[in-house]
Order: sequence, then structure tokens, then C-alpha cells
Amino acid sequence: MLTFVLVHGAWHDGSAWETVIKHLQAQGHQAFAPTIAGHGKSVDKNVNHAQCTQSIVDSIVGKDLTDIVLLGHSFAGTIIAKVAEAIPDRIRRLIFLDAFVLNDGESLRDSLPPHYQALFDSLATKSDDRTMMMPFELWREALLNDADLELARSSYARLSPEPYQPWIDKLDLKQFYSLPIPKSYLYCTEDNVLPQGEQWGWHPRMSNRLGLFRLVQMPGSHEVMFSNPVGLAEKIIVAGRD
Repeated sequence: MLTFVLVHGAWHDGSAWETVIKHLQAQGHQAFAPTIAGHGKSVDKNVNHAQCTQSIVDSIVGKDLTDIVLLGHSFAGTIIAKVAEAIPDRIRRLIFLDAFVLNDGESLRDSLPPHYQALFDSLATKSDDRTMMMPFELWREALLNDADLELARSSYARLSPEPYQPWIDKLDLKQFYSLPIPKSYLYCTEDNVLPQGEQWGWHPRMSNRLGLFRLVQMPGSHEVMFSNPVGLAEKIIVAGRD
């Protein structure tokens, strides 16, 4: 039996993992899905990256979870990297699910193509609280391109504005890159959020920064936890096993 901690990406909260968790539990595993500070509906969005990280550390320590497989989706790749620095002795393996793996000293914004930088800057500037709300057209065509329109609409209704500050904070990752924790990269082959390929894409651009890592692939979009939660649960088990 493995103990998984699944950390959601931007615009989400922990409820994004509900169906995935059911299938992990059906296979005999434990799974938890904390919500990152500043994420979810009707919460204070005035958070920085360090506060986001600390909220996940607090959740893990508060439940006294040890020997965990810690997974981060998308934005949360940067969260689990910093969590690993804080509590390395509690982590058995890290899984990056189509997740950002930044170079030392970069921000999330730095790793985006110019058109996304401009979009995010504009969304944050126009909002009242320096947040970004995902445009439905982008969600439909780029993030959840393997779902029908009904699922795209119902899942979009669960999203909430994303704090901008965590995306512009520069991250010191020297300690992360010195950790001996085993790592996996789980890549969904139809993920079209970042332009595919070596210049901007998730794999191999992000994944290869991990050094020695296990590569697991599956068909699906960036939001495969909605479009194929059963298949994702199975691949998470493969990515997390010894």
C-alpha cells in the first residue's frame, strides 16, 4: 500500500482529485488532496509562493504522513519541489504530472511562452485582486481537449481565479536539485497547454531537468483527472511504485 498526496494545479482546489482518489483507494492505497493556500472559491487570494508551499507542508505534517508519494500537477510541480526541500524525510518519491520543473532562480512566468506571459499579465492587471481567471476558450481547446463540451463546461464551473504573485516569485531551487529523492515524470501525450516540443513543452523540456527520473506516459489532456480519472489513477500507481 502506498500513501499518495496529490497537489492540484492552478485554478483548482483539492476536490479536483475526488474521482482519482476513489480509484486509488479501490486499489488499496491511501490518498490525500490538500488545497493550496489562496486556491478555491471565496478565499483570500493574497498569497505568495512560499505561503502556498507552507500550506502543503502544514497539511502533511499535521496529518503526520510519512513515506509518501508526493504528486504535483502543472503549477504544483514548483510546490512539491519546495515541499521536498522542507520535509525530505517524509517523502518516498516525487511525481511531476505535466508539471513545471524550473531552473534555479526562475519564476513560473519565466518558463511560459511570450503569449502566455502577455495573457497572464493582462488578466492580473484587469482584475481587482491581482488574480487570473482562465478563459473558457483556452480551457476548452488547450487544457481539456479530450473531453466533450458538457464535461468542459461542468469542470470549468469548478475553477476559481488564480493568485498571480506565486507565478512571479523567483524560486531558489539549489537545495531541491541536491536531494536524492526518486522522481517520476508522468506525461499526457495530448497535453497541448504548452507548445509541444523541446523549446516550450512539458516533455522533454521540463522532465529532463530532473536528471535521473522514471518516465510514464499516457494518452490524455492536461486535465486528464476529469477526462480519464481511472486511467490516471492506474498510471499514478505505476509512477509511484518501487
